[in-house]
Amino acid sequence: MTRRLSELAKLVNGTIVCKDDPVVAGAASISRAGDSDVTFATSAAALEQFMNSEGLAVVTSEPLLREVGFTKPAIVAENPEAAFVTIAETFKSPIHRDAQGVSDQATVYPTAQLAEDVVVYPGAVIMGGVKIAAGSVVHANVTIMENCEIGNDTQIFPNATIYENTQIGDRCILHAGVVVGAYGFGYKSTNGQHRLSAQLGNVVLGNDVELGANTTIDRGTYDSTTIGDGTKIDNLVMIGHNCQIGRNNLLCSQVGIAGSCTTGDNTVMGGQVGLGDHLDVGSNVSIGAKSGLMQNVSDGKHVFGIPARPARETMQILAHQAKLPAMRKEFRSLTAQVEELQSILRKMTEDEVGVNSLKKVA
Repeated sequence: MTRRLSELAKLVNGTIVCKDDPVVAGAASISRAGDSDVTFATSAAALEQFMNSEGLAVVTSEPLLREVGFTKPAIVAENPEAAFVTIAETFKSPIHRDAQGVSDQATVYPTAQLAEDVVVYPGAVIMGGVKIAAGSVVHANVTIMENCEIGNDTQIFPNATIYENTQIGDRCILHAGVVVGAYGFGYKSTNGQHRLSAQLGNVVLGNDVELGANTTIDRGTYDSTTIGDGTKIDNLVMIGHNCQIGRNNLLCSQVGIAGSCTTGDNTVMGGQVGLGDHLDVGSNVSIGAKSGLMQNVSDGKHVFGIPARPARETMQILAHQAKLPAMRKEFRSLTAQVEELQSILRKMTEDEVGVNSLKKVA
């Protein structure tokens, strides 16, 4: 499939900037763009990179073109990245699956209630009392256990497992291998034996929540583990029992949150952040990658490190740590100089004592 550059410009309400109207055969990032591909640039550095690349044309903004100048075809758009996404979709359209309704190779218990336009793929198991609202899609080999409720236009990808009584909002995305509602890691230890504590709660996901592949969220002990509206969770994230995660949080890959933690709204955790149990993290907090959090964090703070401290303080510590080898060498040199001075002082003292003794004898 090919398109004239002018067609693509019209598609995104953009303006073509070039002498001719070249034929475009694909869309790619700058580093991978070939001589028939369109790409995009949202910074002066990226636009300069494009000018030196094999790419045929670029989607960018008018201010950038004026700043950098250009010698290749361009499409000027108000939002270059969004325009490029629209263009890329014409060359790399997502797969439109033909499945309609409920596959006869799926298992749906008689007491489950599915809206008419729900799609269920082969191998899925939907148990008794489950309710799935309009527009939702259940992919192959998903298991949805008893009495779960799933909202409108939610997608659950292959091999996800949804434990009983889970509530999932509208427009959620659960990627492959997600486990929602497994038992929490809570035990009562008596006489050297570990007995599983009560697992009577559930998990509640708000609207527009996304869970990355192989992410796990444990059910509450007595109440609900909750994920707020708009929160996006990356692959391989673990959220413990009784946690209350706020709205519009971003949790990057391999974050681990121990039980009974809370977060406010718009909080970001970098990759491999770990939270101890029963911690409260405020709104608009940023926690740097690989940080280990062992105390509460108030609103608006940026923390980093192990243990996590204010980011500026951690950076100062790291800067000083980098100087430790030189500081050690300097310390040893100073120590040697002090020892030498002490030796001289001792000798001077001994000489003075000797002189005074001779004076007394005389």
